[in-house]
Amino acid sequence: MRIILASGSPRRNELLKQIGLNFSVVPSTKEEVRSTDVPEKLVEELSYQKAMDVALKEEEGSLVIGADTLVACDGQIMGKPEDEEQAAEMLRALSGSTHQVYTGVTVVIREGEDLEYFTFHEKTDVLVYPLSEWEIKSYVAGKEPMDKAGAYAIQGEFARHIKGICGDYNNVVGLPVARLYQELKKRGLLS
Repeated sequence: MRIILASGSPRRNELLKQIGLNFSVVPSTKEEVRSTDVPEKLVEELSYQKAMDVALKEEEGSLVIGADTLVACDGQIMGKPEDEEQAAEMLRALSGSTHQVYTGVTVVIREGEDLEYFTFHEKTDVLVYPLSEWEIKSYVAGKEPMDKAGAYAIQGEFARHIKGICGDYNNVVGLPVARLYQELKKRGLLS
């Protein structure tokens, strides 16, 4: 069965390679449609849209993985910052507090015209040390936060500001690969 990652994210690509899956990358081009502000429901909804968008264009015998990650702090959903000021605002909100990172994953299996799917989400709590205004401005100036949910990359320079996590580290990077592997294994989808 051909495995397809419905994401152009280099981080998700690396994580799937890390667990030994052979796959192709076919990013979804579907515009996101949001019907909820509940973080765990939203990431599942968006991962489903991405996976289904790609699966409907693929041939039979394909398994499509779609994912979406967001950060929530005090009930506020933080996507990718639109500009440097918004990135700085997000980092100020995360400073000295615990926030949650949610990743939704949908797997669509296409056999002929039949489509089957399953969806799940993973949540990780992340505690950030207090950040000075200089640290925030310096980090934003380096451009790393600009394409990241919550305006930071745990696997990048921002690692020095992470006090601790409770949950799956890879979930914060962008894909809970251990859970994904277990879900595929229990359904007999790995050879």
